[in-house]
Amino acid sequence: MNQLLYSKLPIFFKVNPSLITSVGKICLDRPVMLASGILGISLDVFNRLYRSGAGAVVTKSLSTEPWDGYPNPTIFSVDGGGWINAVGLSNPGAQNFAKMIESNVDVPIIVSLVGSIPEDFESMIMQFKNCKITAFELNLSCPHVAKVGLEVGDDPELVKKIISAVKTSTNIPIIAKVGLGTSNYLNTVNAAIDSGIDAITAINTVRAIAIDVETQRPILSNKFGGLSGTPIKPIALRCVYEISSKYDIPIIGCGGISTWEDAVEFILAGSSAVQLGSAIGSNWIHVFNDINHGILEYMKRKGYSKIDEMVGLAKKS
Repeated sequence: MNQLLYSKLPIFFKVNPSLITSVGKICLDRPVMLASGILGISLDVFNRLYRSGAGAVVTKSLSTEPWDGYPNPTIFSVDGGGWINAVGLSNPGAQNFAKMIESNVDVPIIVSLVGSIPEDFESMIMQFKNCKITAFELNLSCPHVAKVGLEVGDDPELVKKIISAVKTSTNIPIIAKVGLGTSNYLNTVNAAIDSGIDAITAINTVRAIAIDVETQRPILSNKFGGLSGTPIKPIALRCVYEISSKYDIPIIGCGGISTWEDAVEFILAGSSAVQLGSAIGSNWIHVFNDINHGILEYMKRKGYSKIDEMVGLAKKS
């Protein structure tokens, strides 16, 4: 009898993990999100992504007025599963986009905003007062558009002014997306935290270039673009680990994530959730459910019941 009872114990104590995770004030049913810049401009697509396993969707970066972006070619594939893109932050403008998502009911939408001065962000936030959104993500790190993005993120004092202004304009959580510019990105993180940011997304694409050996000219119309995908994963992972080691701030990992193993690495490094973009090109929207399933199986195998139990474990000696 004792042997029979003992053989059934694993069934009684079987772990039933949950994918629910919290990024500061932001609660998500699933930890895998769509990153900004990928499929981020249609409510119909947002609904499809959410039904396909995305925990939230981040919009394309929106500006105060519509932007046309750069002429083609704007994207180029590189060896190793990466892309260099310089789309130029093309978008319909915050006001027009807000009207497009006013009917949203179910989808956790994180609105990405890009601008040059505090007033830009304040005016855009006001456009979404009648919309159901989960958070705002401030793009402080676009590597290929002048006078916004990295030029803003490289100026800690400007970062402080922008975030302070934004925090007084809304009670909705604010995320700062940081990247690698000409200055130490940790200075940007520090400035954001000092100004009351709710979470950090790390990292954006990395400034890069590709040259055609036949024409002997840069391939992209803008010459420089942002490298994304598998090649930047070790860099992004390092940044998440560094931020998590130095600061007590919720982190969203982003950069080169395409498998459940990648996502778990970022969680172990200190992320409470992750974003992916380039991976959609190879596995369409099925990638969200694939990664969610892989994380769940990993949690069962390791005996974890919550994502939070895994966050930052790689830092433990």
